[in-house]
Amino acid sequence: MAPDMGMAGTTVETVRGLVYGPGGKRLDVHRPAGASGATPTVLLWHGIGPDERDVLEPLARATAAHGALVLVPDWRSDAPDGGRSHLLESLAFAREEAGGLGADGESLVLAGWSAGAGAALGVALRPEIADEWRPSAVVGLAGRYDLPARTTGTPPLDDLTAGRDPGVPVHLVHGTRDAVVDARYSRDLTEALRTPGRAVTLQEPETDHAGVIMTAYDPAADRCIPTTGEHAVRAGRMVAGVLATAGA
Repeated sequence: MAPDMGMAGTTVETVRGLVYGPGGKRLDVHRPAGASGATPTVLLWHGIGPDERDVLEPLARATAAHGALVLVPDWRSDAPDGGRSHLLESLAFAREEAGGLGADGESLVLAGWSAGAGAALGVALRPEIADEWRPSAVVGLAGRYDLPARTTGTPPLDDLTAGRDPGVPVHLVHGTRDAVVDARYSRDLTEALRTPGRAVTLQEPETDHAGVIMTAYDPAADRCIPTTGEHAVRAGRMVAGVLATAGA
């Protein structure tokens, strides 16, 4: 367990490497020190890079500093099922175990970055894959929604066109300087969701694909790494606030 002072002035505890399901994959837990009972849960899925839970640690810790328990699992997009079983196993773990880790056991925000964003929205649109369960809210970060979701196999936009409803608030964040996944994909989803009775928000900070999760892409490592770049820190702080309050 690694305690540290979070960005919001709250001491954050991190527990790394908990096995979360039959597949043997691991997740990290980031929570405010002394979390007990009243803490909301955020399950945060990384993007298409296999087993990259560490990439989301800066954002997860910033979110925990706002008072949320954040679970960040590894999953593998190159698995035979595209990562579906890993994602759903991590969801089952969050639903069953968050209470024992210091959360309230009721409020669970499902969030994802890049490929993880569509996977998160897919669960809300097709709750039958989780025994008719829906999260308290969905947060999509720099995602595409016209591609098959890793959880459902169908594009979220197609599900919306077919009349499916997420049934919960959807909060989107997409950097205006994103050269990997253009912000128009989140704008298109926002327009598709904007019907009477639905809650949807879209924020577009001036940052790029990596910056929206408080990181920078390192070509030598071929992965995103923590950064102190002003645009990324500013965007990450905003996203952390969205994640921590989305289920309120």
